[in-house]
Amino acid sequence: MGFDVTAIGELLIDFTHNGTSSQGNPIFEANPGGAPCNVLAMLSKLGHKTAFIGKVGNDMFGHMLAEEISECGINTDGLYFDDTVNTTLAFVHKLENGDRDFSFYRNPGADMMLCEDEIPETIIAQSKILHYGTLSMTHPVVAEATGKAIAVAEENRVIRSFDPNLRPPLWKELEDAKNAVRYGLAHCDILKISDNEIQWLTGETDYTAGVSALRNEFNIPLILVSMGPDGSRAYTENLMVEVPARLNPDTIETTGAGDTFCACVLHDVLVNGLSGFTKKRLECMLDFANAAASLVTTRRGALHVMPTPEEIAEYIKA
Repeated sequence: MGFDVTAIGELLIDFTHNGTSSQGNPIFEANPGGAPCNVLAMLSKLGHKTAFIGKVGNDMFGHMLAEEISECGINTDGLYFDDTVNTTLAFVHKLENGDRDFSFYRNPGADMMLCEDEIPETIIAQSKILHYGTLSMTHPVVAEATGKAIAVAEENRVIRSFDPNLRPPLWKELEDAKNAVRYGLAHCDILKISDNEIQWLTGETDYTAGVSALRNEFNIPLILVSMGPDGSRAYTENLMVEVPARLNPDTIETTGAGDTFCACVLHDVLVNGLSGFTKKRLECMLDFANAAASLVTTRRGALHVMPTPEEIAEYIKA
């Protein structure tokens, strides 16, 4: 049957603050979360066949998540239920500058319990792209499972896409996180990295200098740097293109914006391939991705509110 994109990693509940009760208590909304499925949800909206590999608890939240991603058109044959460990929860606090702070209930969480022998090799082998991050590398069991998935992709010449998606509270030592990111870099063909992540990883304040250091060591064909309100950049062997962000006055939160952006880049690669990049193509790719990400910032959550291709086209025209 085959899939366009398969993603491995975390699937959890994001509890986001949504007002105050009549008694003055904070009200939290339970939103389906996890970067890999956000990416897949956007790709599904763009007409691609997607599949997810991961683990949730055999509990109310786990079954809710399975149902939610299935409704988004994401295949769940690689989703497992853990009978002993609960679904991972994250409480998201929005900061004044629009960024977010996370508190995780994951000691342990079901997403950490995915085992190497549960990796569905056929699903990966029959995919065009495997997408992964570092949240599925924070602990030994799930890290081995992720390594197995990446190895299967490499053996079958599946394109590998990597978004570090660094969450410092989930690592005992940030040096461990750095090692995991470097492992991800060594095995990917497409890298989507944020401005603060590239500075943290390379020590370079200039993004181009940081990208050059990564390219010299890892020879990644396509590197995207997301810069929030400052837009985004794409780097290939011979080109660097920067496109400004489409800032939206209706923005309420940034949840899922980076994942939406990443999905749109993968969409371009699925349609046009991982070669033959031109300045014009990269500009169009980044503008489309920036526009989609901008639209998501005007909606609560991410998974169920991804924009349609028509909405993105209308937004770009406006």
